[in-house]
Amino acid sequence: MNINFWISLLSALILILLIFNVRNSRRFNLFDHWLHHKLIRRRDGIGWQIIAFINDPKLLVVLDVFLASFLISNNENLLAFWALFTLGFTDLIGIFLKKWMRRKRPILHSDLEEGYSFPSGHVLGSTVMALIIWRLFAGQLGNRLLWILLAIWLMVVISRISLKAHFPSDIIGATSLAVFCFSISQQLLLMVI
Repeated sequence: MNINFWISLLSALILILLIFNVRNSRRFNLFDHWLHHKLIRRRDGIGWQIIAFINDPKLLVVLDVFLASFLISNNENLLAFWALFTLGFTDLIGIFLKKWMRRKRPILHSDLEEGYSFPSGHVLGSTVMALIIWRLFAGQLGNRLLWILLAIWLMVVISRISLKAHFPSDIIGATSLAVFCFSISQQLLLMVI
């Protein structure tokens, strides 16, 4: 079995454990609330709000369409469809999971934040977009691209916690879901190529 299988399996297991504990474990939720409180020292608003705005799930869809257009202009139609499918598939699963879990956001979250908390849509979208971009351009741009994508992802994670929009488990759940969905999509792409 290849490494993609093990990554898919590990991310699925982490996601399942988080879902189970968020829904059923009072002790886990108390720990998650406590950790969230420890991570947010103060609210540094505008910078983190800008990062959250730039990585809004709706804007990531627009970015994905631009990416697909670029790929189509380079006669990479299959990769363009794959990029659109990967983000769309991941977002749909994330929306379904949010509605099914119905987890309330942390106390004192911004009025700009609506909807449920688990998983974080911003982290879900930015993680899967980073993985898509890395998959498409890592060969040409190398390790620099990886470090840039990791820095952007980390800023999104910090912004979601700093703005009190999510608990730590929402961030981990979104990352696990993104990795799982990306792994499935990548397997489908490899089967077609």
